[in-house]
Amino acid sequence: MVNVSQTEYPFAEHFIERDGIRQHYVDEGQGDPVVMLHGNPTWSFFFRNLIKDLSRDHRVIAPDHVGCGKSDKPDDSRYEYRLKRRVDDVESLLDSLRVTENITLVLHDWGGMIGTTFATRHPERIKRIVLLNTGGFHLPAEKPLPLPIWLVRDTPLGAFLARGLNAFCLGAVKWCVTKKPLEPEVADGLVAPYDNWANRVAVHRFVRDIPLEPTDPSYEVVSETQGKLSQLADLPILILWGEKDFVFDDHFLKEWRRIWPKAEVVTFPEAGHYVIEDERDEIVGRVRAFLEGNAIGR
Repeated sequence: MVNVSQTEYPFAEHFIERDGIRQHYVDEGQGDPVVMLHGNPTWSFFFRNLIKDLSRDHRVIAPDHVGCGKSDKPDDSRYEYRLKRRVDDVESLLDSLRVTENITLVLHDWGGMIGTTFATRHPERIKRIVLLNTGGFHLPAEKPLPLPIWLVRDTPLGAFLARGLNAFCLGAVKWCVTKKPLEPEVADGLVAPYDNWANRVAVHRFVRDIPLEPTDPSYEVVSETQGKLSQLADLPILILWGEKDFVFDDHFLKEWRRIWPKAEVVTFPEAGHYVIEDERDEIVGRVRAFLEGNAIGR
């Protein structure tokens, strides 16, 4: 049971089961579908303000990746915590909901890699893309892996830090916002699903799955996606970027500008990785204006 503020997150629960594992998703409103894919260590709660606004005239679908949010949190014997499986999950969910056309993707953090991989599998389904501090390609050559990520990914301390001390989740709600501290009910909501060692399995596995070398399990998937991103370059694309993100920083933004030169880019000099928390009203307004200005079928 994940208990959060009903004021912040008032959405009905929906579940799909695959291989005996339940995945939770938000499904609010009617109209053209907007699919929101979160990253690590967040969940659909991260998109709550966008969901409230856009569901007035769109069908908003926001899944919790397996191991996250209100979804089941199986151990490694029951679920393969790899990028390919994440994309398969999105594909299965949307197919089951018959969401196969006119999709707008809203992507943050790991959601960017998952969502762009899905989009390059099914470009005919995608009409618009919104990016929030994320990647869809390998770590840029000039970008060093940040120390906290390296510690969790590559050292024996990693599991203890991420799963024992909950340092990854607690650190995120403190350091991923830069304008002002999160309100207690928001910070509590973001970390609520990750309340013990077992329930933090995905937090650690996401970091472990960052592919840096050709021998890493998800490296080939990222390479394939990276090679196909230019096929999406003519879509309406909005990039909303917090400039104080220590992971998805200017190295990533520079690469997005190169790959998708027609994209509309809005940067927020004082915002961090949780850009949607630092610039809540501005981002909700920007996304709504983008969708209205790039109406499907126009």
